[in-house]
Amino acid sequence: MMKIEIWSDFVCPFCYIGKTQLEKAIQQVGLVGQVELIYKSYQLDPTTPADTNESTYAALAKKYGMTYEKAQEMAQGVAMRAKEVGLDFQFDGLQEANTMKAHRLVKWAERQGDVTALVEALLRAYFVETKRIGQDEVLVAIAEQVGLNREEVMKVLASADFAQEVEADIQEGIQLGVRGVPFFVLNRKYGISGAQPQQVFEDTLRKVAEEEGLSMGLKMMGEEQAPNCTDDNCTL
Repeated sequence: MMKIEIWSDFVCPFCYIGKTQLEKAIQQVGLVGQVELIYKSYQLDPTTPADTNESTYAALAKKYGMTYEKAQEMAQGVAMRAKEVGLDFQFDGLQEANTMKAHRLVKWAERQGDVTALVEALLRAYFVETKRIGQDEVLVAIAEQVGLNREEVMKVLASADFAQEVEADIQEGIQLGVRGVPFFVLNRKYGISGAQPQQVFEDTLRKVAEEEGLSMGLKMMGEEQAPNCTDDNCTL
């Protein structure tokens, strides 16, 4: 079994793009069922207020010292990139969010079982449905959507539980050299930084699979090759 650790944040557009690329590459190379994805916490901006109403455009303009219009243009470029992998980002309705509670929720959910569906639901809720994933009621609804117990989720969110686990992930990433997300670590031997061209994911998966003696299936007839994209990620 190949283990891939993924450092990411739920408000990082390239994290959603890169995750989607990785999933496509796993299918393309024929490793479905032979890869364990381990999600690691990372916060791009821990200081974001939990009750912020700031739009993503305004936050980008402030962060990079650009005009509001330039920030819109930059975000729409990312949205076009997302469309290349089948994602429909809605930046016009997007607001900033503090992701600590979302990360704590995932850490708790790991104890219940596989968190793949929850991670996907959180990313989709933010970037596609423009939900405010820093708010308890939104997180509860997302958790229920993937089959988690409402009362237990509410207890976790009302506490500070799993904050230490989130911080441990962040510190572990720093020690491994993670300075931006997404960052993928395959079997603790190879790293992929950012939403690299699709071929990079596929080539790295093949290399690790060969080293580990994993059987790679053939590409299914009619399956389209995912488009290549330029290297990109989100940084502090």
